[in-house]
Amino acid sequence: MLSAIIFLPLVGAIVTALVPKDRGDLARWIAAGVTTIDLALVVFLALKFDVAQGMQFAEKVAWVPQFGISYNLGVDGISITMLFLSALLSVIAVVASWKMETKPTAYFAMLLLLEVGMNGVFVALDFVLFYVFWELVLVPMYFLIGTWGGPRKEYASIKFFLYTLFGSVFMLVGIIALYLQAGTFDITAMSGLGLPATFQWWVFAAFFLGFAVKVPVFPLHTWLPDAHVEAPTAASVLLAGIMLKMGTYGFIRIALPILPHAANQWAPFITALAAISIVYGAALAFAQKDLKKLVAYSSVSHMGFVMLGIASGTAEGLNGAIAVMFSHGVVTGMLFLIVGMVYERTHTRMIQDVSGLSHQVPVAGGLLAFASFASLGLPGLSGFVGEFLTLLGAWKSSVPAAWVVIAAIGVLLAAAYTLSMVQRVVLGTPSEAVSKITDLTRREVALLVPLVVLTLTVGLYWNSLLRFTDPVVTRIVAMLAGA
Repeated sequence: MLSAIIFLPLVGAIVTALVPKDRGDLARWIAAGVTTIDLALVVFLALKFDVAQGMQFAEKVAWVPQFGISYNLGVDGISITMLFLSALLSVIAVVASWKMETKPTAYFAMLLLLEVGMNGVFVALDFVLFYVFWELVLVPMYFLIGTWGGPRKEYASIKFFLYTLFGSVFMLVGIIALYLQAGTFDITAMSGLGLPATFQWWVFAAFFLGFAVKVPVFPLHTWLPDAHVEAPTAASVLLAGIMLKMGTYGFIRIALPILPHAANQWAPFITALAAISIVYGAALAFAQKDLKKLVAYSSVSHMGFVMLGIASGTAEGLNGAIAVMFSHGVVTGMLFLIVGMVYERTHTRMIQDVSGLSHQVPVAGGLLAFASFASLGLPGLSGFVGEFLTLLGAWKSSVPAAWVVIAAIGVLLAAAYTLSMVQRVVLGTPSEAVSKITDLTRREVALLVPLVVLTLTVGLYWNSLLRFTDPVVTRIVAMLAGA
């Protein structure tokens, strides 16, 4: 089943790439059909998933036996959560791109290839397989930004590629070092091996660079705003919604269970960077005049909360980190979609030029306000769950309390930039550009409805998410405590 979830989009990408260039309509329907079937398979797995068990739906076949490399797949409560998010946002990205007229066959093939890599990262249990999928994601995203992006697309795509490749080199060094020490590439077999403390420290440093670039953590974040601003809407949705989570997923899946002693040693440093990311990202978001860039910098701030929860090493903190990952994927995906829909109509993203949405396009304005309130962490919406738990977990941990206080200030800054944006863009006087546009179509509203439902469900019923993640988190916390 997991193999089908990974490779169905690959088959779809190949078929779509072979479609005649003048048959963009066929490419759209193939991509929509493949991603929808893939989502249905993931939902089926989630319904069959037993939260009381560990890794499930395992598939393991010897691949390169002389080096201990295997085709090894499986999911637990954390990976099934991220797999669902990946499959859902892939469907939404395809439908959001329905009007794509520039090289549509290649475009939809790239979206499907991107889903292959994202899904693979979340289910791979062999380091070589994990690394292959990790690197695979770079290629389609590079072309999505570089071919279908904005005026500075070449600069943004190359910067994205080089930054991420830089991190990947260090991650590869860490993987090779672990193999030479443990004699296996099996990720689950390495957990709790009790590797030497000094060795753990250096390998953790390598993985930190690999994962932190992808998150991204300050000061390795500078590629993100450029990539988001230049990327087409669907690519921004997948970049923010899924690709950033690959980095934090790597910390939770690999760094904490395999290198628990080093994770405890690195915790104060990561906490400091997380707190700086939260405040720095929020401050820059407040200063932005471009609506899409504001959302991009808010991502730096939100991912700082994820890192804060990871560094805490507590059950509350880790559950909160995963909750922020899920909520950020849903809510920021919603924000990028709405910004893209407004841009299609006004051909501008400048805040002063898209003011007064609620007067002219009340559906778009209302949904933008809803997503913004979820993003700032309003109680009752999904954003509150993760931020509350990460701050609680960080406060209960042994990390310096001063950094936790600084992180909490980030919540106030988020309220400041979000409310300021809503006041101007949603409630302000309609600009000349806005006064001429029409409201969202049924297709556009249908795209946003699943994200609205998830935002409310997780916000009102925390256990809808935490019941999947808590058993895995409990095991990781026990490993950290015993290191």
